[in-house]
Amino acid sequence: MTIHQLSHRSPSLNPAEWWRRIGWVTDRIALCGDLPSSDVAARAQLDQWVAEGVTVILDVRGEFSDARRVADWAPGIRYIHLGTHDSGGAQDHSWFVLGVEEVLAALAGDPTAKIVIHCHMGVNRAPSMAFAVLLAMGFETITAMEMIREARPIAAAVYADQALDVHLWLRGAHSAERAMAIAELKQWMRDNDVDVSWVISRIRRSEMDGTTELNLEEDS
Repeated sequence: MTIHQLSHRSPSLNPAEWWRRIGWVTDRIALCGDLPSSDVAARAQLDQWVAEGVTVILDVRGEFSDARRVADWAPGIRYIHLGTHDSGGAQDHSWFVLGVEEVLAALAGDPTAKIVIHCHMGVNRAPSMAFAVLLAMGFETITAMEMIREARPIAAAVYADQALDVHLWLRGAHSAERAMAIAELKQWMRDNDVDVSWVISRIRRSEMDGTTELNLEEDS
């Protein structure tokens, strides 16, 4: 099945099942949704991350922090909180810059480090940050988006165009060059569209009935 087919309302794609499923974009960078509100389910998910080899968490939610729970339950994991909004508007350029710096420094400082980047649902903020990181690592624009979508089919990454603009601006690209690159990215995203409203509605339904947390608790 192609990326394009997975990105729409395919019967094979259940957003709720992907919400808190870790997906490896590279062998050292993963994407996921956040830890559940239930302590039992949250600890079970954190144990899964530890089993996957995660040593660093980059939490980009502005609305919540898991610093205490991670410190208590997984003191071997470094927790970085770099919160921002998910209003659909502009992200501060410094948010991308700081996030990229944190991830690259963590990976360079420890050859065994593995990092999971997450927001609440893992739909927009975390994938956009992961995209910024991949660009800084030297991946081409479309290749980076394909890697993210393969690892996490529900990743819409609505701030990816801003991440690309910041990346190119830092490298001295002129406005016309940036505009062309962003137009190419936006065309790819239209061709491989994720129905954000549908994805979020399915995750919210799961969140309201607690099925995702119940599954994690049962597996623990």
